[in-house]
Amino acid sequence: MTQHRYLLTEDRIPERWYNIAADLPTPMPPPLAPDGSPISPDMLSAIFPMELIMQEVSQDRFIPIPDPVREMLALWRPTPLYRAVNWEKALGTNCRIFYKYEGVSPAGSHKPNTSVPQAYYNAQAGVKRLSTETGAGQWGSSLSMACQLFGIECKVYMVRVSYDSKPYRRLMMETWGGECVASPSMDTNSGRAILEKDPNSTGSLGVAISEAVEDAATRDDTNYSLGSVLNHVLLHQTVIGQEAIEQMKMAGAEPDVVIGCAGGGSNFAGISFPFLAEKFAGKEIRVLAAEPAACPTLTRGHYGYDFGDVAGLTPLLPMHTLGHSFMPAAIHAGGLRYHGMAPLVSHLVNTGLVEARAYHQGECFAAAINFSRTEGIIPAPESSHAIRAVEQEVEQAREEGVSRTILFNLSGHGNFDMAAYEAYLSGQMTDYELPQSELDEAAAELQGMPAVGG
Repeated sequence: MTQHRYLLTEDRIPERWYNIAADLPTPMPPPLAPDGSPISPDMLSAIFPMELIMQEVSQDRFIPIPDPVREMLALWRPTPLYRAVNWEKALGTNCRIFYKYEGVSPAGSHKPNTSVPQAYYNAQAGVKRLSTETGAGQWGSSLSMACQLFGIECKVYMVRVSYDSKPYRRLMMETWGGECVASPSMDTNSGRAILEKDPNSTGSLGVAISEAVEDAATRDDTNYSLGSVLNHVLLHQTVIGQEAIEQMKMAGAEPDVVIGCAGGGSNFAGISFPFLAEKFAGKEIRVLAAEPAACPTLTRGHYGYDFGDVAGLTPLLPMHTLGHSFMPAAIHAGGLRYHGMAPLVSHLVNTGLVEARAYHQGECFAAAINFSRTEGIIPAPESSHAIRAVEQEVEQAREEGVSRTILFNLSGHGNFDMAAYEAYLSGQMTDYELPQSELDEAAAELQGMPAVGG
């Protein structure tokens, strides 16, 4: 019988993180202070521990993973790699499809891969409390768990539309000792300002980030923790791709295409960056980021400097952006509702090393249901975008008369997202076409910002 599941033993958990910044063919533009001046590590020390700041700016190719972090990662790592044989049959394809499944973590997604080291480094620095934002709730629940493991308090600002539609994510956070409030909230100046303008605001990750950063900046006992976008977060996620490289060797296969969904960029980076190192070394590998058409940062956004939050409290980041005041439509993939993209991912797309495609949520949920009925796993709405991208790759291979080996990251399960599946199955789900006028407003918002490379 052919093996379709590929497992590594616990002692094969990666011992180091891979830092793609050391291998970039062209250097990435640096972050800037809000006034446009060069940023220094000490400017970030008010909200981040120094170990994470040094990882953020590191040019070392590999960074060791501390033993206490590896011990915690061993609760769920290494994660399995599967060949989707039943799905292949249902698609009627001779392509080989593999997926790395991150839904086996306690929080049900890839997010603990970075919440654990972030909580660890903060605990080592004597920090007593962390504040953060969360979209769909995967990150908030992951950080709540990690904080509990290392004896730290956790305050989570959860985007209102997800707070209302995903109560069990909130309850996960509270079960692990986290405090969760809907964002925009009355707990911060930035939240109150948004509610004054729009009392019925559904919120956004940009708004929630503003609240969490303000929370950390105004309390001596609190640091800020981010679940995506920044270099050190993407660094921590590279355990995914490192394991996948070994597992693909076990399967006797090499991917022609590597796919991940992309909102802020951490899950996409986790699966793709170690394979991009092989691409830099000469291997023929295509890498594809799949995003929502309702929040098309990579495919229709502008590449330039912008704030990572609505209130302009963060450094200016060189990234693809829809404008920091952009308020995404209330789509079900809450983790992908972010106006910007990780600078590293943006740089790779801008230099042509990574492709990007956008998909509507209806076609993504249709693909997710087809996948679940053959492979048995109900995907997170975010992951459904990667699944739809795989389907499109299969369709293109059929048209070209070729066979491809496709690897994608199934970043989490959708067991807490059944209201979204109900909306699709009942015919109540609608697609949102982002009008050009909103993109034009984003372009106007970026006027006066420093130019990338300028």
